[in-house]
Amino acid sequence: MRRLLTAALALVLSFYAAVSAAPRFTSTWKAPEAAGTSFAGRKVAALVISQDENLRMSSEEALVRELAAVGVKDAVAAYRLVPREELQDAVKAKPWFERAGVEGVVSLRLVRAETERNYPSTYWAAPAYSSFWGYYGYGWGVSYEFGSMREDTTLVIENLVFSVSKDKLLWAAVSETTNPKNAGTLIKDLVKETMKEMRKEKLIR
Repeated sequence: MRRLLTAALALVLSFYAAVSAAPRFTSTWKAPEAAGTSFAGRKVAALVISQDENLRMSSEEALVRELAAVGVKDAVAAYRLVPREELQDAVKAKPWFERAGVEGVVSLRLVRAETERNYPSTYWAAPAYSSFWGYYGYGWGVSYEFGSMREDTTLVIENLVFSVSKDKLLWAAVSETTNPKNAGTLIKDLVKETMKEMRKEKLIR
């Protein structure tokens, strides 16, 4: 399942060209003790959970850039901290985070990719649909037409912020993004909206 989700994300980010929409949060949660949390001047790891190594590395670097742009200057990509062969094992990965002095982690993980086909109203104005018998032969002979419909892909992403020193989840959200242009744009928009939401809830200064 994880490999299918990763493949879907890579395909969408690499090849899909359609009208895109900014991320929107469908649900959020914050820990009671998280108010006023600030990672300013502290090391924060950017972690993108994906089986696609190239996608993960490029997305983590994009996340680092966007975190720096909103004031988290000491952000670092997780792939730079932990060897690839040890990254997916919590016991093996933990010492690497501790030795690096990581105080917080901002994590992104694709949990679902959904594709919806939308038919324009003019689709049924075609001559083949004007009568039942005209449609009858057409319907049996054609199962779909790529040029006659639009496919919208929605990515559902889990956004998490952890305190590593306290080993606590501080903030969580689920966001939806429709037809992202590319990985860089997706990460930039996600971080922008995440920081906006966290400021609204007074989780960061």
